[in-house]
Amino acid sequence: MTAAEARRPLLLRFRRGARRRAAPVITHHPVVGILGVLLGAIISTLTARITAFGLADIRGAIGAGFDEGAWITTAYTVAQMAVAPAAAFFGAVFGPRRILLVSAASYGVAALALPLTGSLPGVLACQALAGLSSGTFIPLTIGFIVRNLPPRFVVYGIAVYAMNIELSLNLSASVEGWVIENLSWHWLFWDTALLAPLMWLCVYVGMPREPTRRDLLATADWWGILYASAGFALLYAALDQGNRLDWLNSGLVVGLLLAGGLLVAAFVVQELTCPTPWITFGAIFRGNIPLLCLLLVLLRLVMLSTAYLIPQYLITVNNYRAMEVGDTLLLIALPQFLLAPLIGTLLRRADARVTMAAGFAAVGAACFLSARLTADWIGETFLASQMLQAFGQSFAMTSLIFFNIKNLSPAHILTLGALMQTARLLGGELGSAFMQTFVRVREQFHSFTLGMNVQAGDPDTVRRLAGTAARVAARSAGDAEATERAASLLAGVVRKQAYVLAYADGFLVIGWLVVGGLLLIALLRPAPAA
Repeated sequence: MTAAEARRPLLLRFRRGARRRAAPVITHHPVVGILGVLLGAIISTLTARITAFGLADIRGAIGAGFDEGAWITTAYTVAQMAVAPAAAFFGAVFGPRRILLVSAASYGVAALALPLTGSLPGVLACQALAGLSSGTFIPLTIGFIVRNLPPRFVVYGIAVYAMNIELSLNLSASVEGWVIENLSWHWLFWDTALLAPLMWLCVYVGMPREPTRRDLLATADWWGILYASAGFALLYAALDQGNRLDWLNSGLVVGLLLAGGLLVAAFVVQELTCPTPWITFGAIFRGNIPLLCLLLVLLRLVMLSTAYLIPQYLITVNNYRAMEVGDTLLLIALPQFLLAPLIGTLLRRADARVTMAAGFAAVGAACFLSARLTADWIGETFLASQMLQAFGQSFAMTSLIFFNIKNLSPAHILTLGALMQTARLLGGELGSAFMQTFVRVREQFHSFTLGMNVQAGDPDTVRRLAGTAARVAARSAGDAEATERAASLLAGVVRKQAYVLAYADGFLVIGWLVVGGLLLIALLRPAPAA
């Protein structure tokens, strides 16, 4: 390599290297390849969600307390965030096929070994290894779909990719509930471990071999990759633990935020000053791309917020078990099998901005519909809003990814995978952290407000307590215990109603965030001509 070539930005050299190839590498087994990357994306999302739903069972099985056990889910997703920038680069160097084969094998080993460790340090170590492995799945999926599938299959590959996110996001409660009731907590990890060999086989058969670009290693922007990986991982850890540790009142959260912010700032400076940057900001963040990244963060925030609100309402207010929660979330998951081919076919003819706006509008309508929530709602009551949500999220996610691809040259597709993984994880964690904190604060507000209207000595309160005490008197040891139980039951009713109002407020806030997303879509310009 000449000195002049070494000074060229990495992505520019990758693009020129791609031009020197005789022809794009097209797989002869596109369906098998799509199945492989679909399984990888399902594994990535399903593991995080199942672990979150089954965290109490995992903590109990290994004897971990609430605080230390909270890091079990964090270890997995922080590792995913840390590996995202490096995954895109190594995919460009060694080809997605080689990276995914190694990652699928290491994920399978980690998930298989995790329940056998029996201790918190062992679980955390296996979770970190599983996160580092599965963190490569989604960033390299888009690269495979765009660079290796025949053009007529690309839009359907994107639709299937978006579908898997919906499926794994909303199937996890059912899977976790069934596993706990019929098997053991070990299978919370072994179920996805069994998918890893199938993914490995599909990747081996369905993804093409690509030549290794070892010349990119010699002048790689290692500091830029390191700053990005560590910075975004620390920010994610702060967001994941912030609500539990009370945000800025915790020195750990403040330290994580400061360290992560400084490292991200160092990453930006590195990319602007390095002679061979990992990301050329001028090539990536131009035209519609900044708005599309913001929309992706917003959409993931909305998706994870609603995926939090409905289960928490059903568990907190109606005492649903995981299996029962899963039955409600299936109303979003199952329609994806019909919606994915529909939106794929539609995007071949329609403007992606129109279908994206239709999707966002449907999600917003679903949120405003759910904002009418009362304590009488059960799982089936969410049917109308869940159907709208299923339609909206499928259309919005598929259209957003497809429009992103249309706004980038093929040489930048692997970088797009890293950006999408970062935005996906950060957006989801922002949504989860924001909604957990919002619901907690609003519940405290509504409890205080409702409590002001339940005053001791007030005639209505006295009559309510007397009536309740009379109903529980037969099961109480005297009038004093009956009165105490009546007061406790009344406090429970107030707390329950406070949660209902807080969850309704959450849906309302998400609805208005979606309106903001529609305004951003209106600012998008047409994609450049192919």
